[in-house]
Amino acid sequence: MTKTVALLDYGSGNLRSAQRALERAGAEVIVTSDPDIATNADGLLVPGVGAFDACMKGLNAVYGHRIIGQRLAGGRPVMGICVGMQILFEEGEEHGIKAAGCGEWPGKVEKLQTKILPHMGWNTVEVPTGSDMFAGLSADERFYFVHSYGVRKWTLETDDLTTPPKVTWSQHEDDRFVAAVENGALWATQFHPEKSGDAGAQLLRNWISYI
Repeated sequence: MTKTVALLDYGSGNLRSAQRALERAGAEVIVTSDPDIATNADGLLVPGVGAFDACMKGLNAVYGHRIIGQRLAGGRPVMGICVGMQILFEEGEEHGIKAAGCGEWPGKVEKLQTKILPHMGWNTVEVPTGSDMFAGLSADERFYFVHSYGVRKWTLETDDLTTPPKVTWSQHEDDRFVAAVENGALWATQFHPEKSGDAGAQLLRNWISYI
């Protein structure tokens, strides 16, 4: 059965390229800002390009934070891409402007501590054992990044009764940052799978299969 993915339109993100990539991966895609459609689709993809604060304002305007929360409360899959991943954390700070995120994970989005910014182009990632997101991909696969900000510390604590999220890391110059997270129904990538060729296409197929 074909899975339906709602691609959340909140005024941020390259919707067209994400739509095409999802369709090539086998999903039926609905570009929407309608809360009912976004809440009830098989999967929800949250894109994002631009500043953290502006993206959060756009997300809040279409009740995106509530949609994400309602879906996750019911174990319904959500995936964030680029700033769509960053807004899942507690806080972001860019150009001295602090803004609250969705708070699904603790942590802060901040400027990468490197001489060359943005981090733009292809880079490898460090994938944890047992990843479903990167299933079928080799350890030296490269993905396409374009960002100057990221999560440089992972601070979520888990107990013995909770399955810990699988956190993927990458490195630009001497600074490490979170490149992807798998946390039950919530997946996210700092890189752009829709712009990452065959490797990105496989990752999106993995997500659709998870749905």
